[in-house]
Amino acid sequence: MWAELSPRDVAGSVAMCQNLFNRANRTDFSMTDFAARRSVMVDTQVRPSDVTRFPIIEAMLDVPREAFVPDSQREAAYIGENLALGDGRVLLEPRTLAKMLEALDVDGSELVMDIGCAYGYSSAVVARLAQAVVAIESDESMAAEAPLLLAEAGADNVVVHTGPLAQGAAEHGPYDAILIQGGVEELPRAIADQLKEGGRIACLFMEGNLGTVRIGLKSGGVLAWRFEFNAAAPVLDGFEKQRAFAL
Repeated sequence: MWAELSPRDVAGSVAMCQNLFNRANRTDFSMTDFAARRSVMVDTQVRPSDVTRFPIIEAMLDVPREAFVPDSQREAAYIGENLALGDGRVLLEPRTLAKMLEALDVDGSELVMDIGCAYGYSSAVVARLAQAVVAIESDESMAAEAPLLLAEAGADNVVVHTGPLAQGAAEHGPYDAILIQGGVEELPRAIADQLKEGGRIACLFMEGNLGTVRIGLKSGGVLAWRFEFNAAAPVLDGFEKQRAFAL
């Protein structure tokens, strides 16, 4: 026989169901809201910046940028500027990342090194363009979290390497393309040496507060640089210009 429920039990069951329903609705709304923001980001920040390659646009529409930032920054994930991650690190603004990828012209047969991947957003985007990605991160906390976030995003062709950014990961190279997620004053020789002959590298060279993105093409062991566009970002550790000390 069915047990008889008291009015209090019935009320409690109804309240619990209502709470679960509300929570599910909030989650669905949040996911829909962020998807709408991604669409607006692409339409207002990426497409107007002369990014025309459909695979890049599709990747930036697909990868949930808000999943790769601290919880306190989720609401700001789609703003049109660099997003602070702490300790002088940033997530590059969508325009900068998209234009760097447009200039690099990565295809599905290539191995890419993504330096300064942080929580893995840029690597998740590149993973949809390349055959495989080696993501370099020096911050142990970020590097530990990145593989989990990348797996959730379906980026199973990314390997996260923990170590100094300026050292790269020569054991996985040489690379067809290299992407650096931050400012550069001076490119370390170790990074240039890991680029394959005929390969390309995207660097945001900083001079004071002003910066320019340039693409380097390796030919005969030498990098030839071409200007792409203006941008800015904090200089990454190990990519500072070596200062001369006066006696």
